Amino acid sequence: MSDALAQPAEAGSSAPPKPNAVVAVLALAGIVVSLMQTLVIPVVPELPKLLHAEPSDTAWAVTATLLAASVATPVVGRLGDMFGKRRMLLLSIVLLVSGSLVCGLADSLVPMIVGRALQGLAAAVVPLGISIMRDALPSDRLAGSTALMSASLGVGGALGLPAAAFIADNWNWHILFWVSAALGAVAFVLVLLIVPESKVRAGGRFDLVGSLGLSAGLVSLLLTVSKGGDWGWTSGTTLGLGAAAVVILLSWGWWELRSPQPLVDLRTTAKPQVLFTNLASIALGFSMFAMSLVLPQLLQLPEQTGYGLGKSMLAVGLVLAPQGLVMMAMSAVSAAVTKAKGPKVTLMIGALIVAAGYGLNIVLMSEVWHLVLVSCVIGAGIGFTYGALPALIMGAVDPTQTGAANSLNTLMRSLGTSFASALAGVILAQMTTDFGGTALPSENGFKVVMAIGAGAALLAFAVATFIPRQRHTTSQPPADGPTRPREVGAKV
Repeated sequence: MSDALAQPAEAGSSAPPKPNAVVAVLALAGIVVSLMQTLVIPVVPELPKLLHAEPSDTAWAVTATLLAASVATPVVGRLGDMFGKRRMLLLSIVLLVSGSLVCGLADSLVPMIVGRALQGLAAAVVPLGISIMRDALPSDRLAGSTALMSASLGVGGALGLPAAAFIADNWNWHILFWVSAALGAVAFVLVLLIVPESKVRAGGRFDLVGSLGLSAGLVSLLLTVSKGGDWGWTSGTTLGLGAAAVVILLSWGWWELRSPQPLVDLRTTAKPQVLFTNLASIALGFSMFAMSLVLPQLLQLPEQTGYGLGKSMLAVGLVLAPQGLVMMAMSAVSAAVTKAKGPKVTLMIGALIVAAGYGLNIVLMSEVWHLVLVSCVIGAGIGFTYGALPALIMGAVDPTQTGAANSLNTLMRSLGTSFASALAGVILAQMTTDFGGTALPSENGFKVVMAIGAGAALLAFAVATFIPRQRHTTSQPPADGPTRPREVGAKV
């Protein structure tokens, strides 16, 4: 590891870090990483021609990112707790820049998949940033700052889509990745100069067997879910991978419970506050993806269908962009509610807002402004929930476990998203209408997916009611980091 990665920021050694600067830099890093998730969307239909490959093969440019992110998030979170969260944050950004450069030079499928996998390995930036905030910021700044950091995931995705579509429409598609590399380099420099390294360490030895087991289990599970529709849900490959996922993950759990220094402390994750927060996160991840799947298709389908709006990908990005701004604005409101009522209430409010947004979408889907309104309402709900989730997690775990705990919570949301993608794909493939000899998803199919999205949000609300009440503490951690768990939020 280079000296630059190993040494704390100058701000952390010579003077207390400036909270505003730390929050701004970490949020920027989160936005840059979330841009990576939407960067390739405008060129996905063109990838077979651009990379001289079959469509089924170019789909791996998306799948590789998903798989790499699922493996990296819990592993890098644990490494951050052990060896330094800022250090692992910098390493994650280096991987993002490296992957962007590889994709920027790619003219064939293999380097594109490699580059996208490297980009996916940077997915732990947001949970690491949230954990750094807990160690570096005054307690009265924590709720608002973590809410903003969480919102950066949605902000980057919402703002990145129209920008990526504009670049892809007007310039060479490689520029998308050169821009990503440049933004990553800027984020690296700013983190190096401004963000302090925490002195809170978990210590111990890294659980290599646990990390390999979790990686193998997650890859098997996500391949089953994401590729089952292409391979056939009853095919030998799908069933074999599904069975392997179950066996591997059960064996992994057995190992983790007996390991003296596990990758994931399953006893901590079994605490009611952590357990029900993670279960609610799965439901929320499921719910949130429904919008990402339905709204772009409604906007792009031909007007002649009677329910499509016939818009371009650039128009899709512009319609969804206000959602990112709403999420950022709601992060401040979310923090205020958390301080007054506690993160449990904030989470429940957010889940209800998301459900209401899907309810609106079922009856309002015939005009562009309808979809702008729906995306903003759902974005407001996401802003609430994304702010509450890390507060709930950090209120229940030791400071030496925040990196791993936040990363696991992020993974839970990703799993929910993957399940939603698979289920929505099945529904839209079955509920179709004939359009000039081509089967397109029907209007009722979209409404069913939106109803399921609303149901998932209501399920998240129901699960959140089981989260225990939190006790409010006002103790201030010392300058070099907290020495014991600090709970975030007030009484519920």
